[in-house]
Amino acid sequence: MRLLPMLALSALTMGALPSSAYAQVQTPAPAAIAGAPKTTVQKISVHATALEGALEGDSADRDVFVVLPPSYAKNPKGRYPVVYALHGYSIGAQQWMGEIHVPQVIEGGMAQGAREMIYVFPDSKTVHNGSMYSSSVTTGDFETFIARDLVTYIDSHFRTLPTRESRGLVGHSMGGYGATRIGMKHADVFGALYLMSPCCLSARGLFGVTPEAMKAYAAMKSPADSASLQWAQRGTLAAAAAWSPNPKNPPLYLDLPLTADGKTRDDVMAKWAANAPLSFVDQYIPNMRRYAAIAMDVGDKDGLKTDTETLHKVLETYGIANSFTLYEGDHTNRVAFRFQEQVVPFFSKHLAFGATK
Repeated sequence: MRLLPMLALSALTMGALPSSAYAQVQTPAPAAIAGAPKTTVQKISVHATALEGALEGDSADRDVFVVLPPSYAKNPKGRYPVVYALHGYSIGAQQWMGEIHVPQVIEGGMAQGAREMIYVFPDSKTVHNGSMYSSSVTTGDFETFIARDLVTYIDSHFRTLPTRESRGLVGHSMGGYGATRIGMKHADVFGALYLMSPCCLSARGLFGVTPEAMKAYAAMKSPADSASLQWAQRGTLAAAAAWSPNPKNPPLYLDLPLTADGKTRDDVMAKWAANAPLSFVDQYIPNMRRYAAIAMDVGDKDGLKTDTETLHKVLETYGIANSFTLYEGDHTNRVAFRFQEQVVPFFSKHLAFGATK
């Protein structure tokens, strides 16, 4: 299990990170289905206007993987719904595709009856290992990159059905946070949401922000120096770069939640709390009502289960239909199965399909 520093919400207490946190998680896959239809995977580069000029220096040209359905090449007039899939912290799009066994799980889902769709996997990894899919002058505006720049590019370069009713958004862990945040704010762009083990739904505490970490941060000469830090320490920088940016505070251009003498900065903690979806969900209830369907799931051995169920209950309180599944597993061990058996059929059922002739 890859434990994320971003999982350290106010209600959680964690011990040391396992050594597996630093490597790609090896996850089991559903058995390949004989005769499953074959997709085509394209790797492209998308320039994001929203990411231009990011102070920490990440490129505005992002790798994106596009999985095209079996009939795409044979049917030049066909148009398809699009599912945008967001990866978690510390990995990029290609690594996450490996963890959930794409394209096998997409092909398996179609073999079991799901309709043909385009799947898009954008890479949102940054110098500190993750963008949090947030809007920041330090990291760049990844929220707008996903909701505007990427969608506009895909619609203009592939045969999509360019309406919100034909666009789905899914993410796992940090990607689940991104799907939650972006989904709440951009219901004019997407028509169905699936949240897989979303992290960071409630206010993040001081996990990983220790005196030793503060010394390491003070010694940094540039954002790139975070490559030598401990994994959890980089997670703190990712949160700070996304949620407490400061263009007047080089070389990292962010504010940390502790002062040099170890006192908590309440102003920074307030900014982090303000970026927690459970803090702002009530502001976006009209948006959430627009979705054709909302689903979320989390493992029964995942520390994120309480916050995920809380979000489910908040939406229920407002009379917004949504499904919540607590499955047997931890943070990563069932994600490939969930993608094939739940995510693919979910969007096949709830997105709008046009004529494919």
